[in-house]
Amino acid sequence: MTRPSPTWVPGAARSGFDVDHLPYGVFCTEDLGCRVGVRVGERVLDLAAASRDALPDLTAALEAPSLNPLMARGRPEWQRVRRWLTGVLTEPRHRPAVAPHLHELAEVTLHLPFEVADYVDFYASEHHASTVGRIFRPDAEPLLPNWKHLPVGYHGRAGTVVASGTDVVRPCGQRRPPGVERPTVGPSTRLDLEAELGFVVGVGSPLGVPVGADAFTDHVFGVVGVNDWSARDLQAWEYVPLGPFLGKSFATSVSHWVTPLDALAAAWCDLPTQHPEPLDYLRVDQPAGLAVDVEVEVAGSVVSRPPYASMYWGPAQMLAHLTVNGACLRTGDLFASGTISGPEPDQRGSLLELSWGGRDPVPVGRSSRTFLDDGDEVVLRYSAPGVLGGRITLGEVRGRIRPAGC
Repeated sequence: MTRPSPTWVPGAARSGFDVDHLPYGVFCTEDLGCRVGVRVGERVLDLAAASRDALPDLTAALEAPSLNPLMARGRPEWQRVRRWLTGVLTEPRHRPAVAPHLHELAEVTLHLPFEVADYVDFYASEHHASTVGRIFRPDAEPLLPNWKHLPVGYHGRAGTVVASGTDVVRPCGQRRPPGVERPTVGPSTRLDLEAELGFVVGVGSPLGVPVGADAFTDHVFGVVGVNDWSARDLQAWEYVPLGPFLGKSFATSVSHWVTPLDALAAAWCDLPTQHPEPLDYLRVDQPAGLAVDVEVEVAGSVVSRPPYASMYWGPAQMLAHLTVNGACLRTGDLFASGTISGPEPDQRGSLLELSWGGRDPVPVGRSSRTFLDDGDEVVLRYSAPGVLGGRITLGEVRGRIRPAGC
């Protein structure tokens, strides 16, 4: 593993956005249309302008208002751009040419970084699934019979994936409280967050051709933070027999920054022991998990710190299962981990778990919550080991709850 030299960009060295990170996003300024940028410290590099002479064949892709054209170019091109970036941001001789294309982060507007093709959400944490099972089925086995044989998931709604900072309107729908015979329609009263990690597909695959777990790095461009907002009362009434629908599809928030897989080279770790042994198509060489730490903040108070390293199913296994039936991948596909929860009570990644189904209020500042109130802002923060020995800061995910419109 090659360690980059120190960067010349002011304030970036030894920060969470040093040259061992270099996440991609899409930004606009008053003078420039939306285009691809790379974050370095508290600045954003206009990648198309800075690389026009060195990477002329990529200029059109880098001037696009989404990452999709760059992601579609494939891993050799991703690595080529990263090598060039690392060189020009660490070698002082490049500073006069590159520095004019750095913009202060506070002076740009960030946008959804990629066009979402399809969205799939998994249920990959054994701790989360077991806790939810104990809440709702206290007299039965917490895990259903299929859970340790395959990564359980559902298809979500790509059109309601939004960028961090977008307000979330409290959803309306059918819900039937316990003890009530008929459902009613109205605003959700059990609105929840789900702290997740998302994986962004760069290179697609043909219909009818499964993608093996060993091809994960050939197809996946990078990772994003994800908040899969959930209306638990709508979900509880509708999910039998076909699973989540309106209780999930109203909004899913993702970070502005996509961390490339190469930036996570020091973060790979072993998955927990999987028993029974997975079927052949789900077998992976270790390390196949990621040591990403998450912090969950509600209304200004940190309520949980879930560890992604505790997840039972790894991202390569999710990708293999997603395509084992021949489903194709497309540039911009997003698949997420499901709620990240660890074994300890303060490592649960949803209010459903933290409040034990709404029974036990969760301290939030001078008050408490069982589920989210109007006006609450949820912030998810992520970090991981970097190849320089410190930690990189993955893109955070913010969202504030607005009152329902129904």
